[in-house]
Amino acid sequence: MSFSIIAAVGEKLELGNKGGLVFNIREDMKFFKDTTMGHAVLMGLNTFNSIGRALPGRKNFVVSKTNEDLPDNVEVILDLEKFIVENRDTEEEIFVIGGGMIYRQLLPHAKVLYLTEVEATAEADVFFPEFNKADYLAEVLKESSEGDLKFRFVKYVKRGRL
Repeated sequence: MSFSIIAAVGEKLELGNKGGLVFNIREDMKFFKDTTMGHAVLMGLNTFNSIGRALPGRKNFVVSKTNEDLPDNVEVILDLEKFIVENRDTEEEIFVIGGGMIYRQLLPHAKVLYLTEVEATAEADVFFPEFNKADYLAEVLKESSEGDLKFRFVKYVKRGRL
C-alpha cells in the first residue's frame, strides 16, 4: 500500500493559514480520524506543533531537520528520502498529513490521495501541490455540507505503477 495522502483543500488548493487549517469542518475531522486510525501518520514538524500532540491510535512520524525533543510516542525522521526508500513498498499504509512541503515531497510517491474538496476559497499561506487529475482514477466517496460550506470526499488512485 505504502504512502497515501489525506488533506482538506479549497478551490485554489488552500490548506493552511498562520499555523492552522483554513477549513475547520467537523465531518472532515471525523473522516480524517476514521481513515487514519490504526495506521501510521507522517507529518512535518510545523504540522505536529499545530496539532500539539501525537495522534492517539496511530504511529506518529515527524520529519525534522534536527532531533527535536518530541514525546516518546513520536518517531523523528531526520532523513525523509531514506524513509521514503525504506517504506515505499511496505504493506503498511502510511498517511501523509501535512504540511505543504511534506505533501510536495511525498506526492510523487503516493498511490492514493484522500482529498476533502471544499467549494470555497480562503486566505492561505500554505497550499497543496498541484497535480494532474488525469493521472488518477477518482471516486467521490460522499458529498456533504456543513454550515455554508459544501464539500466532497474524493479518493484519487494513481493510474498504473509508480
